[in-house]
Amino acid sequence: MRNLLNLLPFICFVCMISCEQDEGVEDFIHQGKVWVRDYNGNFTYLIDTFYAGDVDVFIIYGDDDVYSDKFATNYDGTYRFDYLREGSYKVFAYSKDSASYPSEKEIAVIKEVKVTEKDQEIIVEDIVILD
Repeated sequence: MRNLLNLLPFICFVCMISCEQDEGVEDFIHQGKVWVRDYNGNFTYLIDTFYAGDVDVFIIYGDDDVYSDKFATNYDGTYRFDYLREGSYKVFAYSKDSASYPSEKEIAVIKEVKVTEKDQEIIVEDIVILD
């Protein structure tokens, strides 16, 4: 029992070292906004335009087939994904498809983003969706 107590600090140290995360792009910020073009029911008249709050924005890491994370936009339409590594990403939000009227089908509006260096800050152009 006494030998186990003597090994306890060593075991704790090994556990702490093994739990360290790989170095990532720690100050990387991917930020953008969602802009809404609000039309009447058959998309013939533009009623208003505004930055939209509480819209889900999704991110796909690399070549994944499904989204990896999502973020609901802030009151001013801002979304943000932090702590990403170098690589390619797809960011998207769903929009009504004006070509499918009257079925109200939705389509993904996709922005592609590439992170190429540490501490890179990317602010992408607005994701424009129709409502």
